[in-house]
Amino acid sequence: MGALVTLELPEDSPARDLPWIVTFGPLGEDEEWEPVVCGPYERPHALALAESVVADEDLMAVVELLLPHVTVEEIQGEIAAARMAAEDNRAEVEDAADFGDYDEFALDGPASAEPEQMVEASPPPSPEEVRAGMSRIAARLTG
Repeated sequence: MGALVTLELPEDSPARDLPWIVTFGPLGEDEEWEPVVCGPYERPHALALAESVVADEDLMAVVELLLPHVTVEEIQGEIAAARMAAEDNRAEVEDAADFGDYDEFALDGPASAEPEQMVEASPPPSPEEVRAGMSRIAARLTG
């Protein structure tokens, strides 16, 4: 079974209505090949397709928002925001390192341990449903 990674969004998030892409790649380090990027899709279609593909294979699927920016300034703004977020993350990691590793004192095991979640694959949309979704995306992007 593979892995699926995506953003958790509130039900009322406007980002749910934007186009989404799926990037498939190797799950482990023992395989090396160029990732396959598919889409754009509506979010439910992207998730269902990704779940179906990784259900029985050792692959990773990353379902991510496709930002339809139309100006250089919008793209530069996203790049700046990503850089700031990465810097904030690095600072948090460095701050945490100052306090040492206290996992040995945790009552329920290491703090980094996460319970495995079994995700049951949704049935994939039909090709007709996917094409209809792509048409809706194109209408939103050009409207």
